[in-house]
Order: sequence, then C-alpha cells, then structure tokens
Amino acid sequence: MGLKVAIQMDPIDNININADSSFRIAEEAQARGHELFFYTPDSLSYEEGEVYAAGWPLTVRRVQDNHYTLGDWQRINLADWDVVWLRQDPPFDMGYITTTHILDRIHPDTLVVNDPTWVRNWPEKLKVLDYPDLTPPTAIARNLSTLKSFKDRHGDVILKPLYGNGGAGVFRLTPDDRNLNSLHELFAGINREPLIMQKFLPDVAKGDKRIILIDGEAVGAINRVPALGETRSNMHVGGRPEKVGLTERDREICDRIGADLKNHGQVFVGIDVIGGWMTEINVTSPTGLQELERFDDVNVTKKIWEVIEAKRA
Repeated sequence: MGLKVAIQMDPIDNININADSSFRIAEEAQARGHELFFYTPDSLSYEEGEVYAAGWPLTVRRVQDNHYTLGDWQRINLADWDVVWLRQDPPFDMGYITTTHILDRIHPDTLVVNDPTWVRNWPEKLKVLDYPDLTPPTAIARNLSTLKSFKDRHGDVILKPLYGNGGAGVFRLTPDDRNLNSLHELFAGINREPLIMQKFLPDVAKGDKRIILIDGEAVGAINRVPALGETRSNMHVGGRPEKVGLTERDREICDRIGADLKNHGQVFVGIDVIGGWMTEINVTSPTGLQELERFDDVNVTKKIWEVIEAKRA
C-alpha cells in the first residue's frame, strides 16, 4: 500500500537532479507508488495541538530544468500523513532546531526520518565525541587560550564553525600560521557559538571518505578528493567524487556506531572518515546517495525505503 510522504526541504527549483539526495529519495518513493507532498521549513507550524505544513503535492521526473510539477497549494495536517522527511540543509541553527521540536509533536505516529529528537541531540561534529578512540584529537571551545593551547600541542590543525556545513569557514592552520587570533575575532563577531579544532590529517589529500549507513548498516562509500591546492574535500567547493571500497577499519567504525544509530531512529546517515579516523556523523541532511549508486551500480535508496516501509507496516 502506498504511503503519504511529506518532504521538508529547501526550495526544489534549483537542485542538481544528478547529485541531490532529497531528489533521489523522492524519485524512488514515487516509483514505489507513494504520494509526495513538498514544503519548505518556514511553512511548518504548530497550532492548538496540531502540526501543519503549507505546500504542494509533488511529482518528480529526471528531466533537466523540468524536474518537478507542483499541484495546488494546500495546508495539511501532518498527523494525517505516514512519513515526514526532515531534509533541509544545515546550518544547524535555532531555526533548524525549532523544526525538530515541532516535528517531535507528531513522531512516531507519523514517522519522521531521521528521528528529530536525535537529529537535534546529535549535531554532526558533536556526536563523534562519543567515540574519542575513533576520532582525531579534537577541541571545542570559544575561549581563545584553549584553542591556542591545542594548536601548540598538535601544530597543524583544522579550525571550523561547530555548526557549519558544506566546507564553509574551514581553515587549515599550519605550525607557522599566525591567523588564529584574527580568525577567532572574525567568528566571535558573527555568532556566540564555540569553534571546533581538530588535528590535521594529511591523508585528506587522498580523500575524505563518505560512508553511508542505512538503519545502522554500512552499504557503501564514495571518496571525495580535494581540488588541487584545497584542503576541503566537500563537493560544494570542488571536491571530486570517486569510487572506493570499505576497508577493515571502516567496517570496525561502522560496527561500533551502527546499533546506536539504528536504536535512535537514524535511518539515513553519512559518516566522514579520513585516514581511518571518523571526523563527522551526518544525521541532519546526509548526501552522497546518487554518487554511490552510480559507482557501485546498486539501488541504495531502495534499501532506505524498504526500512521505512517495514517501520510503517
């Protein structure tokens, strides 16, 4: 039986249909006979005990510049729907957090993917702190002296916003670099959040591996290789995806974290691994589905929907 599926995501107009994971999720849902509804996060609301979304019935197709059709605008009660996908991109700010609180009102009677409570409690760069033996040396602080002390110990480090995304605001500070004070002033002037600093991993030149887990099980990986002269491997900033397999160390990491993810309703997760060290656990809006499916010639998105359909059954 087809499910009624609402997708909370950023505007669908300008997405890359050959790379966007939300599009691939919608495409596979439609192929399986599920009904789609699209709305943006600002259209989500709570009113007198009910959770509403204002948006449009959605049809998708893999045709460049003609990839979707919207039905008539309407306001729906999400309690009447089977599944809600939480798929807007970070940054993980108070707006994002508020949507998880609102969606908590309907989950699990309406299945929210991923579970909004644990999306809220497990930001990408913080969940990894549960596994210090699997991660590179890390410091999280707003205090400049703490960051200086960490840099003095490790020499070559990466500095980035704690709740950023897509490689924005990521800096490598080598032992001779003198920009930490200035960068601290810059970030402090933008927000009140701490910064995260990690020991630089030279293996990033060989690639930053994105491993995809479905319901706690690793299903494959892609390697994201930085552009020449870049430290960042994010595809948003020119990183090149390439085919890669899972190593014994990758499987060790996934075996350690898999049950934790599954038991907390994280159906679709992407972790980042550099040189055998896990740097992030992405639960908010993971990417990489389409690249993995092309490289491995496997329908990974089908497996996601099989998990969801089993939960709804």
